Amino acid sequence: MELVANIVGIAVFLGIAVAFSKDRRGINWVSVGILLALNVALALIFMKSETGRNAVAMAASGFTAMVDIAFDGIRMVTASSLNIPEGGNVDFFVGALLPIIFVVPLFDILTYIGLLPLIVKYVGKAIALVARLPKFESFFSIEMMFLGNVEVLAVSALQIKRNEGRRNLTLAMMCMSCVSAAILASYMSLMPKDYILAAVPLNVVNVLIITQILNPVRLTPEQDTIATLSTEEREPFFSFLSTSIINAGKLALIIAATVMAFVSLVSLIDSTLGLFSEGLKVSTILGYLMFPLAWLLGTSPAEALQLGEFMGLKVVTNEFVAMLSVQGQIDGFSEHLRCLCTVFATSFCNFGTVGIVCGFFAGIKSKCQCNEVFTNVSYLILSGVLVSLMSAGLAGLFVW
Repeated sequence: MELVANIVGIAVFLGIAVAFSKDRRGINWVSVGILLALNVALALIFMKSETGRNAVAMAASGFTAMVDIAFDGIRMVTASSLNIPEGGNVDFFVGALLPIIFVVPLFDILTYIGLLPLIVKYVGKAIALVARLPKFESFFSIEMMFLGNVEVLAVSALQIKRNEGRRNLTLAMMCMSCVSAAILASYMSLMPKDYILAAVPLNVVNVLIITQILNPVRLTPEQDTIATLSTEEREPFFSFLSTSIINAGKLALIIAATVMAFVSLVSLIDSTLGLFSEGLKVSTILGYLMFPLAWLLGTSPAEALQLGEFMGLKVVTNEFVAMLSVQGQIDGFSEHLRCLCTVFATSFCNFGTVGIVCGFFAGIKSKCQCNEVFTNVSYLILSGVLVSLMSAGLAGLFVW
């Protein structure tokens, strides 16, 4: 019964996208079909194939090794924070956020020397060729896998300034499903590593599916081009590295401040709700609101309520608040529920991201066509939620 609900759920999620499409007749169903088949194959490989699971395990080992190396530096500065009693845990800031200060510059170095851009170029080209998609959107979907939403928009600014408004709306929707490769190590300190790594490529393909349905844009061959990047002299390496390290430190503090603020706000709202009805909490309300979608992911009613609370908390606050809410409990979940929670959480889809994306476009609105972004903010959230649901649904098909 749960498997049937899961399959029906995927169809429902696609149906919701079609229902809200801005141009149903313009949907390229050949591309959508190719991408959907590709993602089913990816989910099967990552969840069931020994080769796929071994590849995910190797990638997870690589991220674990990066975090271990990061702790050599952390230990030098905060040794007392790592004197943990037997059976205790490193706190969230030290264990999940401080490694960012090493991992972010590491990925920036890979970008500086041209390795990551090379991967983006050829993988994006392959997706564009196989799925018959616009070239830039294909490249953008791969950049999303390595860069955060601000970074991926910043490096694409030249193209954004040349795009027409509907095309920029597509990019804004895609940003809701971004994830930074440098921050995956933090996720993996809180949730199952294999599901986090499997979620990233699933999100990449699903964001192309959902945006192709919600906002199909037809391009002529002349329009389907990639803007030539600026040929400005590259910043000296050590200046570049210093800036990267400083930005990584700022990022860790921003995440810590955001988590503290959101957790405190939720606690305040819970206390206020408790004045009207004993035991009433934000998570309870969100659980009931998200219950139908959670049930369509193939869960029992009890699990659907639990998953609904988790999903709602993630969208209203952010993924770290949601992940921390189940820390210490997730090992007791059924394998299917563990998979769904982890995959759904692996993206930047939340209301805060809407503000970040709109803020970026507001900053360059005099130089680009972006009114469609501001007048379709609801589409940003809708796209992000549907992508997360699709990724969780496809992964969950093969994990019971």
